Amino acid sequence: MGKEINLLNEYPQLNRDVDARAEEVTDGDKRIARQFGREFFDGPRIQGYGGYRYDGRWVKVVKRFIETYRLTPASSVLDVGCAKGFMLHDFRAVIPGITVAGIDISEYAIENAMDDVRPFVQVADAKKLPFPDRSFDLIISITTLHNLPLEECKQAFREVQRVKKPLGHAFITVDAWRDDIGRDRLQKWVLTALTSMHVDDWKRLFEETGYTGDYYWFMP
Repeated sequence: MGKEINLLNEYPQLNRDVDARAEEVTDGDKRIARQFGREFFDGPRIQGYGGYRYDGRWVKVVKRFIETYRLTPASSVLDVGCAKGFMLHDFRAVIPGITVAGIDISEYAIENAMDDVRPFVQVADAKKLPFPDRSFDLIISITTLHNLPLEECKQAFREVQRVKKPLGHAFITVDAWRDDIGRDRLQKWVLTALTSMHVDDWKRLFEETGYTGDYYWFMP
């Protein structure tokens, strides 16, 4: 197992009113969000992002990845849950020549991916990655794998491990809590996650699935 490291500390932090969200969001909104269609990406905020548009906010995060994992133009990066490919676009802009690939379960996201990354992204499922063993120097998955039921989530972690090169790296973030207050806040906020747990339980899952990459948590 790798290390707990926050590589998203340069990503803009939001002030989340979890109580207001809990009062507003319905089970119907959650069902719509879990379709990962237009409403999730570009519909109302209570059903997803409230408009998922490129604004360059991933550039600083990408630079942290490059520095942390010593990526070069010869490196290869896979984004599991790439959405419209914003982060892959920034990888290609910051480090020209790098090989990128992305998968997302959402046909809408892939159809609306940024033009320059569209040749490198495809609709696919995280629990069955469409790549050979040992394909990538770095696999990234940010707030995606927890959208699967527990057993499928475990399979997705095994898939990440499978496509990672022996000397490669991975970085994953998932919904988690450290105490009862954190658990209650997360339960009020979650739209799409089907698997969330205490950080110690996540670490046990990493060991069970053989995941050796790094990790961090989403905690609203």
